[in-house]
Amino acid sequence: MVKTVTYSPAYTLVPTYECFNRCDYCNFRREPGEDEWMSLARGREILQSLREGVGPQVTEILILSGEVHPRHPRRSLWFQRIFNLCQLALSLGFLPHTNVGPLSEEEMASLKTVNVSMGLMLEQVTPKLLETVHRHAPSKQPERRLLQLELAGKLGIPFTTGVLLGIGETPLDWCNSLREIARIHSRWGHIQEVILQPQRLGQRQESQLQGFELTQLPEVVGLAREMLPSEVTLQIPPNLVETPEILLACLEAGARDLGGISPRDEVNPDYPHWQSQRLREILEPAGWQLCPRLPVYPRFNPWLSPKLRSQVEAIS
Repeated sequence: MVKTVTYSPAYTLVPTYECFNRCDYCNFRREPGEDEWMSLARGREILQSLREGVGPQVTEILILSGEVHPRHPRRSLWFQRIFNLCQLALSLGFLPHTNVGPLSEEEMASLKTVNVSMGLMLEQVTPKLLETVHRHAPSKQPERRLLQLELAGKLGIPFTTGVLLGIGETPLDWCNSLREIARIHSRWGHIQEVILQPQRLGQRQESQLQGFELTQLPEVVGLAREMLPSEVTLQIPPNLVETPEILLACLEAGARDLGGISPRDEVNPDYPHWQSQRLREILEPAGWQLCPRLPVYPRFNPWLSPKLRSQVEAIS
């Protein structure tokens, strides 16, 4: 019997790499003032090229940004740029998914009108990481990120979250983080995916963390499958697992999605995405069929505004 694993044909737009957090393991951020913010003109140029078929065929536009402090004088300008890029993506026939760090309820409600889904990594709920890898990362406070998951549920936003593995946490911490995700989903029913992301060594990170022991990943997948409701899909980023054997073991343990496959992994630039043809060569001999999906799961279509729902249906 052929089994199905999904992925989202995606392209990532980065309004800015600047970030007021400084996580020890980060390979994405730049210091405030070091990065020129993406203009709408540049965003339009990229999206029009995609629409005209110059490069990969995509449906999802992931808006991924470094964070601007909530009280920074440019916060409103930063947020407006994100909103405008989402609007632009919609106008050109794409489906936006935004992941830009913790947002206020007002900001999330605004972005709901121009996104079919949104996301934020929970990472880990243990506060001990605030003394180590997150000691210079104020928005990585577990309470702040849990609040974001709650707000997404309250606002009816289809949501992706996940845990980051190999940043100094313990197996008990995995359980506690997954338990919190399950608790919040049981109240709102809005979590469509949980990413199980191994931290991998990168050239730009400040700490000496060597990353997650990948042979443990199928174990974490099995644990997550036991702890999370069956309707919540488990996602594994294939470019971070290094070997086909570990990827296939994760699928056998319960993972069913490979996330957004785009030309570049902005968060882990040292680990190029495995493109769909390579993935099929790995999966099909093992009895898996690779299928594209949209950034919003069908059961959440009724949650969308009529305009967004119409666009989703047209693309489907």
